[in-house]
Amino acid sequence: MSGSAIQNQNRIGGATWATFIIAALFLWSMWAIGFSPERLGKLPAQMAEVLGFFYPADMAYGWDKVLPSIAESIQIAWIGTIIGAVFSLPLALLGARSLFPKFARVVKLISATTRAFPEILLAIYFVPIVGLGAFAGALAIGISSIGMLTKLGSEVVDSIDFGPVEAVEAAGGSRVMALRFAVLPQVLPEIIAHWLFRFELNIRASAVLGVVGAGGVGGVLLNTLRYRHFDKAAAVLVLTIGIVLVIDMVSGEIRRRIIRG
Repeated sequence: MSGSAIQNQNRIGGATWATFIIAALFLWSMWAIGFSPERLGKLPAQMAEVLGFFYPADMAYGWDKVLPSIAESIQIAWIGTIIGAVFSLPLALLGARSLFPKFARVVKLISATTRAFPEILLAIYFVPIVGLGAFAGALAIGISSIGMLTKLGSEVVDSIDFGPVEAVEAAGGSRVMALRFAVLPQVLPEIIAHWLFRFELNIRASAVLGVVGAGGVGGVLLNTLRYRHFDKAAAVLVLTIGIVLVIDMVSGEIRRRIIRG
């Protein structure tokens, strides 16, 4: 049997084992969460029953009370994104193995550590420190954004064409000049697109942080559900989902234009 045939056979065997392990883990997870076909069959009727509680939505309450909270959520997301963008850009440059191999491992460790904490846990941590309100939410969103944007940014930097960098340094330019004139012009469009995408994610995250007192529309939704005002909760959900979808479409179009140049 030829060497290529043996390699193909090994690949097929490895794929079979991988498929078996994934299927076994899936079945074990389904058993662990208490899944059953009977419960799945009852789900549509139960969902329809619960959705009936939310109809009709009290849109008068939505326009008067919910829109200011949604605006606060957007402000939290925007401030958090700016914090993440400002701190992640230099960290992304330092985290690129091709530019700063001595610093890259430390930067990647910092990035992985910040990404390990969900925004809501960071908000729970900041609320006792800075008090209830949007400031705690913005800090939580900002720190979480730093980790993700640093990782994405360093990957962008590592994938650039290093010909211009070598040309600048060969002409006597410093590493700082190479970053300014050879690296940043190549990476900024894609990095800005990542910032906008992170802003979209931050809006969703900020809508939840109000549950722990970190500002935004989540607190309004929690109060309406707590007192079983389902018509008001429906208004919160309708307006929040609608505004998030609009922001997603606008941000997505801006990202596409930036990447295309």
